[in-house]
Amino acid sequence: MTLLALGINHRTATVEVREQVAFTPTQLESALGELRGLPEVKEAAVLSTCNRTELYCITEEQGERVVLDWLGRFHGLAVEDLSRCAYHYLDNEAARHLMRVAVGLDSMVLGEPQILGQLKDAYQASRHARGLGKELECLFQHTFAVAKQVRTETGIGRNPVSVAYAAVSLASRIFDDFGRARALLIGAGETIELVARHLHEAGVRQLTVANRTRERAELLAAPLAGRAITLDEIPDALVDADIVISSTAAPLPILGKGMVERALKKRRHRPIFMVDIAVPRDIEPEVGQLADIFLYTVDDLQEVIEENRRHRQVAADQAESLIEHGVGAWLHERRIRGGGELIRDYRESAVALRELSEQQALARLARGEDPEAVIHRLAHQLTNRLLHRPTVALREAASAERHDLLEAAATLLLDASPDKTR
Repeated sequence: MTLLALGINHRTATVEVREQVAFTPTQLESALGELRGLPEVKEAAVLSTCNRTELYCITEEQGERVVLDWLGRFHGLAVEDLSRCAYHYLDNEAARHLMRVAVGLDSMVLGEPQILGQLKDAYQASRHARGLGKELECLFQHTFAVAKQVRTETGIGRNPVSVAYAAVSLASRIFDDFGRARALLIGAGETIELVARHLHEAGVRQLTVANRTRERAELLAAPLAGRAITLDEIPDALVDADIVISSTAAPLPILGKGMVERALKKRRHRPIFMVDIAVPRDIEPEVGQLADIFLYTVDDLQEVIEENRRHRQVAADQAESLIEHGVGAWLHERRIRGGGELIRDYRESAVALRELSEQQALARLARGEDPEAVIHRLAHQLTNRLLHRPTVALREAASAERHDLLEAAATLLLDASPDKTR
């Protein structure tokens, strides 16, 4: 059987294609049932996120075509179109790919941690749908162990590489008690939404969101127990703000030097940390000249991000080494498990032959045949039955000049003499 990883991701397919191939939560259980029901597929798991859809299967050889055909049928897509943006990996390459996905080495943002949680959800969904067997169960457990080791032993997730996270990271360095800081966020787009989430996760509980429309600001602020205001209310809100982070699409600055000076006087010159992520800028450059203002622009954040990206790349190189070790450990366990299954099957075959010979011998004894003759016949018959298949295989190997099989047979069959087995 073959381990197969097949899918598409942000590098191989547009968002339009990824949307068509994604599995919704309601589709997932039926999809796993269908996939597992294919005659060529013995085990199956599905990972579906905004950036990737991947199927992990234990299949018969060359099962990738069957799985790709099924994926196209399930989503009503032409397989020819799908095959142009799909990729697949087999056995150890498939295991390596899964481990790289788990630690964020294959993500759009290097080292991002969310993918590991999504992978664990995919694992649980497959277990619930009875898509996992011994092979995939072992693979996922090895993968989670490697991901934990990478997070523990490298700095791949420690340094922010997004503008939103970098802004929050800078802010956290300014305040001794970050959780007590009060934040004013200007705008309500995706970047400010991420900033709000990062601030909340960092312990900041006093959030105010200012936007052109109060309704949009409330959508962002409400889930975080924050306050929503309009842009006209910024001068008053600025008086209480320790942190100001702005990202709007306004053509002109929203915060001018005069407005900030008036707020500082009312604050008795308590400092304000400001980050202007917008292009064009939301905060007049002259604001940075004020003694109690720490103003950073998106360019300042890019320097932080690039430095952090370099740190993450060093950690990524360390992670690759840990992944190679993890793949090796998985392969070793897989070989041992495969050997164990072969031993079990071989012993079951030998036991069946023994029981057959035993039953025949007991029947002869019951008919009154000479016990000594029955024992001789039993030994002769059992020997012939046990040696028949290996003898035929050895003759075929000799005829085909399969010296590798002959050497393996000599090691397996001739190392133990009758004296050694007593």
